Amino acid sequence: MATKPPRQMTGAELRSMLKSSVNFKSLGGVKCEGLKLTFEDMQWWRDAKIGMFFHWGLYSILGRGEWVYHNEKLPKAEYEGLAHEFEPQDFSMTELTSLATDFGAKYMVMVTRHHDGFALWDSPGSYEQFTTMATASKRDFVREYSEACQSAGLKVGFYYSPMDWRFPGYFDPKGLPENAALMKKQCYDQVEELCTSYGPVDILWYDGGWLNHSGSDTTSAWFWEPEKLNSMVRKHQPKAVINPRSGWEGDFYCDEGSHPISGGIIPVPWEKNMCINSGASWGWMEDDPVTGFDDLVHMLVNVICRDGNWLVNVAPDRNGKLSVEVVNRVKEIGAWIKANGESIYNTRGGVYEPVDGVFGSTRSTTNKNHMYLHITDLKAFADIVLPTIPEQIISANLLDGTSCAFTQSKITLPDGLPSSPDTIVKLIMNRDIIREESEEIYFTRRE
Repeated sequence: MATKPPRQMTGAELRSMLKSSVNFKSLGGVKCEGLKLTFEDMQWWRDAKIGMFFHWGLYSILGRGEWVYHNEKLPKAEYEGLAHEFEPQDFSMTELTSLATDFGAKYMVMVTRHHDGFALWDSPGSYEQFTTMATASKRDFVREYSEACQSAGLKVGFYYSPMDWRFPGYFDPKGLPENAALMKKQCYDQVEELCTSYGPVDILWYDGGWLNHSGSDTTSAWFWEPEKLNSMVRKHQPKAVINPRSGWEGDFYCDEGSHPISGGIIPVPWEKNMCINSGASWGWMEDDPVTGFDDLVHMLVNVICRDGNWLVNVAPDRNGKLSVEVVNRVKEIGAWIKANGESIYNTRGGVYEPVDGVFGSTRSTTNKNHMYLHITDLKAFADIVLPTIPEQIISANLLDGTSCAFTQSKITLPDGLPSSPDTIVKLIMNRDIIREESEEIYFTRRE
């Protein structure tokens, strides 16, 4: 637990200090004594590094993205009628958890209920019983998911959206306070259901705390009372890792989207959230192109070397199936992660700071007395001089054991190495690489 108050830093100071492209959601969330997890409680999450997200729901029937109900202004009755078609006969949750394991994920995050209000579990608190159990499928997909994750050894994460487009009070909470209060009650009831009905909840991932599609999660905290909401969560799930999207500051920060990551090592727990497809939608869309292998590896490297986690979204279709292209890419990346896992899992970013614009720069991860150099441009790396650090290098090898000539400031790679999106050199140091845990930093919304 931090022994002194967190240092406050504005979003502008973050970008200036790190010259970074990160864009954290929900800066300046409500602070509440005793809600944040300790460094020790966060350790498993920071060690896990890789997670798999999946967006799947009523919107998947239409295949035009998870915002289709709102964006196309579909009549409520027409959209809700789709629930009678949401009946994936051959859907198997274990196919998704098995794929997550193949990917190398240590945790998953399932969208249990998106902004459209359709709950994928048996939810007594659902307004008008808009759930999978009450409609065609008669299935509790959250239970299936939780049990499948637990069987696969994956940490269980629940995505939940407090907002619900079915409530006019969402769009005018002050003008329609009674209706807005019904939406808020649904949120509290459903979050409590998720926290009490499915065993350990390792991650609670909120999204959509803003009101009337304006402002932010933090500017709507007056309505949701996130300190009260998350105190309830802590009562039932005291060690759940919670993101900042409810209006409370949360246990970690989120950078959302497929934009590249640049800048220095991020001095707070953070997670990059992106789609394995183009990112035009988080929900399934037919013919949505799959991101290239090299681009995904480069993103992974740029995230972990800046001390972040990587949460990658896949989008099943109306039957809960993923395209062959997505499955193949996930497995391809997973095979690469498996081969290079010691440089990823249980590591921390650094200690060498990344240098943008130099593909052979000294991006690195560390674990005890091991440092892993991640080299994405072999030719450029030949000119790299390693920064001075207190520890001494005693050996340098590729992960397959091939030795590299070295001095304390220069690593010489063997000739004839094959092209790779990331060539990894393992340095063994004369002692553990110890850096004090970063002081607690609180990013405000001020610019």
